[in-house]
Amino acid sequence: MRGTGKWVAFALSVLAVVGLARDPLFWKRYSLVLLGSSKPQSMLYQPRELVPGGNEPPAPRVAPELESLDQQALEAAATYAGARDSNALIVTRHEHIVFEKYWNGTGFDTVEDAQSFPRILAALATGVALADRKIGWPDEPIGNFITEWRDDPRGAITVTNLLQMSSGLRTPGPSLNPWGAGVRASLGADVIAAHLAQPLSGTPGMTWADQSADPQLLALVIERATGERYASYVSTALWRRIGAGDAWLWLDRQGGMAHADCCMLARQGDWVRVAELLVKDGNYRGDEVVRPGWVARMLIPAKGNANFGSYVRLGARNEAGMEPYATSDVFLVEGSGGNRLWLVPSLHMAILRIGQMPRNLGDWDDARIPNLIIRGARDYLPTQARPGADLSKLVPNH
Repeated sequence: MRGTGKWVAFALSVLAVVGLARDPLFWKRYSLVLLGSSKPQSMLYQPRELVPGGNEPPAPRVAPELESLDQQALEAAATYAGARDSNALIVTRHEHIVFEKYWNGTGFDTVEDAQSFPRILAALATGVALADRKIGWPDEPIGNFITEWRDDPRGAITVTNLLQMSSGLRTPGPSLNPWGAGVRASLGADVIAAHLAQPLSGTPGMTWADQSADPQLLALVIERATGERYASYVSTALWRRIGAGDAWLWLDRQGGMAHADCCMLARQGDWVRVAELLVKDGNYRGDEVVRPGWVARMLIPAKGNANFGSYVRLGARNEAGMEPYATSDVFLVEGSGGNRLWLVPSLHMAILRIGQMPRNLGDWDDARIPNLIIRGARDYLPTQARPGADLSKLVPNH
């Protein structure tokens, strides 16, 4: 038995050496993840592709009171954020920056990992591609672009299905298996091949799952529909037009596919520019970047999960100890690690928090920061106090 064990160990060593020789990029990434690299931006996210920006100045900065916001409420929100592993808290209203607070030596221009924020860029870029007639209609089958699936049932998945994370494709379970589908789709040198290998496990349009396949395949559709590299199209259609600084997308290999589901390196403050697009229905300081009505369409609930639209969460989590949002129209762009972008169209307000989730997840309420700020607005009207409310429920014995 001892001899057998030695031969097994020897065989595994040979396989490891052969694997490293054939796929060194993957094994380097895999090792960095296992070792818990302290500098994933510089070591793991390689190679990268530039997303050229307009590099314009940020929005004008004004005092909170000029935008009818309470300074004490803003400070209370900052105190909550600062005690919970935050790097930045930025509040904008009516295209003005009204409050900023930074931690850990960062600032507006600090380049940070956007986590899964880039998904929202894929959704917005889809709206531009539709306006440019590169994509025919929102429910166009993706088999028209992904020719590998033209005669495959998966080709009937629509662009809308991808936007709403409702492709019905099998979701790889959590695993550290280096040959597993999930690890290969994240760290491999051919992420598209990894996703194209996934079979259907549900009904497209009805089966919702939070997975990287849908935004990644959407980016592939955009590339093939426009005939441009994804990074190039995101730059010309969105990033440059809103004046954001240069940013970088992580590639699966040199000259390969950009990760559209995560890991964009961008100035943390530039996400408030994206917020303006979302709050103002695709308009950025007078420039119609995305056609009117597209953002509203992004807020249509998915049939398989009414809490989500197109890469946005609709409403607060219904979990113990968490309060509802102070206004019914708040929606959230959610980073996988803790980044948050709350949009409040009724108040023309956006709130950006960059950071990690606190170690004690029970000490975090997704509604706490926005509610403190919203309730500190002088023109805020609680839902029950708005015109048309039933006064008998507000005033006893009325």
